[in-house]
Amino acid sequence: MNSSSQQEPQTSLAARPYQRCMVLGGGGFRFGIYIGMYAALRAAGQAPDVLLASCGGAIAATIIHHLPDPDAQRAWLSSPAMYQFWCSLRSTPQANLTGTLLAAARRKLSGGNAPVIPDLFGDYLFEIPPQLPFPPPPASGKAEVAVAIIGGKLLFDASEVGLPRGQRKLFAQTVFCDARSAALLAHLKAPLSAPRWGQHAIADQLLLEQGVPLEQAARISIADMYYFRCQPYQGHEYIGGVLDLFPVEIARRLGREVVMEFKEAFDQFFAIPAWRAVLGVNGNARLRYANTHLADIRIDSSDVSHTLARQQLQQKLHWRRNRIELAMPPTYEEFVRFMDDQWRFGYERAQEALQHPRGQHPPRIRRLTRHSKPLRSVRG
Repeated sequence: MNSSSQQEPQTSLAARPYQRCMVLGGGGFRFGIYIGMYAALRAAGQAPDVLLASCGGAIAATIIHHLPDPDAQRAWLSSPAMYQFWCSLRSTPQANLTGTLLAAARRKLSGGNAPVIPDLFGDYLFEIPPQLPFPPPPASGKAEVAVAIIGGKLLFDASEVGLPRGQRKLFAQTVFCDARSAALLAHLKAPLSAPRWGQHAIADQLLLEQGVPLEQAARISIADMYYFRCQPYQGHEYIGGVLDLFPVEIARRLGREVVMEFKEAFDQFFAIPAWRAVLGVNGNARLRYANTHLADIRIDSSDVSHTLARQQLQQKLHWRRNRIELAMPPTYEEFVRFMDDQWRFGYERAQEALQHPRGQHPPRIRRLTRHSKPLRSVRG
């Protein structure tokens, strides 16, 4: 594996910023919204030439990279291969209801920032198939859009789980990218290593990994703590893009213009304590920073968990059986409708954003930002 964190990236032509960077931050299993957003931007002649993706957004970014035509991207989103992928997700033996709720309550009541080394090897709820459902890459080897994907290299191993962390850093933020992106990001510190983010567990150094297959980088990026196991690759273990769902500083380095979402807040019972317990970071503080950070195009997705309440994988709580399981769309036809709803949501919200002058947000975003009202909750 060619690591540009160890080798100095080439400069000159490779170091010229991209024109437009679009951040695909999170999305979970509603990643179809990003396929719609990209289609709307492309139709308006403002397609990004680099995608910066984390977590579920990495799936959308890989599909966009492999299929340049928006109609083909949309068709793949609702393809039988994608449906089979959804149906193949399974709960683990650890997915018992009472144990999961008690663990969440303990994290909620704990005030420490990553006080111990977390178990990312065995403490997770769901299994993901080894291969994600991606179309073949372009036969020519060339794509219309470059992709950079966020992950995090573990700086500990399974034998250290449960030990006190102290001041030790546990994760090195990693960007899987091409040579041009690596050159642009050379000498940039990990954004979350700044003092403003408190006593976190993220190292200063930003690792830049070139040559990793895009499909593998996307698989790493969806390894969300407590949901999925950390992902092994070439002798190392990685946590997913949840390490930084809002990489605004990286986006500014990559593109002259930045396209970002305006996202709603994380819930205070599950998500925020998980961020604090594993990463030592306040997820909503990071989100507030991203939501007020300058963006040239700001797409409002802040009501996605309500507008698309059903159009994703559902967690079913079986109290009598003491189990948490995943509920798939019961038929392929319903799955297609769900994916179409996701795509339309993204397309329409991007169209709305494009109707406003650069740097001026839609009215709903301006109201929320001006009055600092609490935002509704959603998992990244």
